[in-house]
Formats: sequence, C-alpha cells, structure tokens
Amino acid sequence: MTSHAMRRLTAAVLLAGSAALAFAQGGTIALEGAPYVLEGTEVRSIRAAALQRDYQIYVSLPPSYARSGRSYPVVFVTDAPYAFPVCRAIGLRAGRGGKAIEEFILVGLSYARGDTAEYSRRRDYTPTATADTTLVSDMPGREPKFGEAAAYRRFIAGEVFPFVARHYRADMGRKTFIGHSYGSLLGLDMLLNDPSMFENYVLGSPSLWFNRRVLFDQEKAYAATHKDLRANVFFAVGSYEAVRHGPRYNKDDDMVRDLRAFTAALKSRNYPGLEMTSIVIPDEDHLTVAPIIMTRGLRWALPGSERKP
Repeated sequence: MTSHAMRRLTAAVLLAGSAALAFAQGGTIALEGAPYVLEGTEVRSIRAAALQRDYQIYVSLPPSYARSGRSYPVVFVTDAPYAFPVCRAIGLRAGRGGKAIEEFILVGLSYARGDTAEYSRRRDYTPTATADTTLVSDMPGREPKFGEAAAYRRFIAGEVFPFVARHYRADMGRKTFIGHSYGSLLGLDMLLNDPSMFENYVLGSPSLWFNRRVLFDQEKAYAATHKDLRANVFFAVGSYEAVRHGPRYNKDDDMVRDLRAFTAALKSRNYPGLEMTSIVIPDEDHLTVAPIIMTRGLRWALPGSERKP
C-alpha cells in the first residue's frame, strides 16, 4: 500500500472513530459535504385517497418531548418547504424554552409529490376556479388548476389529523393554523366552512383579491345563514402591501384595504363567539412580513409561562 493510500485509510478510520464516539455520547457529527439536517424533525408521506395524490408532512418535536411524556399543542403551517424551518426556528429561539411561546409540535403541510410549489398551492389553497384566463401553468403539458381548497381541507381533517394523533403525543383540542398569502385563503375556506377545525387561526396577508374578491361573497353567504362564528383569528398584513408609489409597495392589489374591509365586515356581524385581532405591521412588504406574522401569531396563540395570566 502506498503512503498516500495509507494516509487516506488512516483518516477514514479516525473519522469513523470520531463519529462513533459522538453517537455514543449522544451527539452527531456531519460528514464533510453531507446535507444539513434539522435535528428533531421527520418527514412523513400520506396518501390522499380521494384526491389520488401523495403529500408529505414535515414534523418537528419540541426539545422536551422525549423526556416529558405529556401532550403538546399542534401548529400546522402551509407552504412547508419555506415556512416550516422558519416557524420551527421562531418557536425555538423566540419561545425561550416555553417562557415566551409554549412548546408545540409543528406540522408543515408540503405540496403534492410530483407537483411544483406553484402548481400545487394554486390548486389546493384557492377556494374557487379563477376568471383570470391570462394565468399559465409552470408545469409544461398541464393546464393550471385552481379551486380545490375544499377537497384539500377534507384531506387535512380526514387523513392528516388522524395520522398526527396516532403517531405523536398531540393535543388535538389545541390546534393552530398558520397561513400566508394563498395559504391564508385556505385558512379562510376552513374558517367559513368548518371553523372548528382549528382553535386558532393565524392568517397573514390573505389574497382577498383572488377571483374578483370572491371571499367577500363567501363571507356574506356565511353571515346570511349563521348567527355565530366561534373562532379565534389573528389577521396581519404589511404596511407596504398597499398600492402606493414606491418600489416596495404593491402595484395592483391593495391588500391592506382589502383586509380592513374584510375584518370590518366580520366585526359588523357581532358574532358572540368570534375573537378577532387585526394589525398592520409597519415597514414590511408581502415577502418580508411573513416571519414577523409567524412570530406574533405564535405569541398570540400560544403564550408562554411568563405571559399567561
């Protein structure tokens, strides 16, 4: 064996020994160039039988999960490839070990297997088909699809919820939904069709402009047939999501105006069971506001031990 080969073999043996020692001591060691892995997380696949599609959920367990034996509230967040690691980091960092934000199980709702993010979320998060004929698909050979939020909602309630309840110590009576943009349209579909799905709704920058503001019609339809809306809802939008002159302002859709109009309509119904908070967050646009909404929404939905009465 050449001296070069001997050095490579020695280095491999030392690295393997270091890895074994790290695992024996309860730690981990990353091989050079290996993918970064979020500790305490899992990826699970669930078949949506009625939709004939497969979805992934991402799950993050709180630091005390392995030693506590107790159940935890559950936070479900849409657009998981982006929002799951952000929401997880906020819970761990801003939560301060349960003092500022109660520890929770986080479930990220990812997209359908084989679909792009845009294609999947357009179809699964929107409540109706759209009248906009200019929109094109980002998946060659497939027409764009919209309006399957009701079917996706039933998949979450009928298959995702039972899966989480079976596999984790989840307090399914304390569920929080977090969505942003189209994700908030999905949340509004739940709120107006099955409000008891979640105990708390965090709805950031809802795309109320969608399909000629169809959610305003759905809110009116709900009010015409219901005397109450039992739900806790936190709405938020960035101040730059209005239509104004300036590089960060919206060019077409005034989401600040729309949210104010929508929450005013809800407030005018005088639903005895509706607890609603709505804020405009200064100096943030549609893209930068999402992490702030998650932070404030988690603090609102799951106050930690030092913030509880």
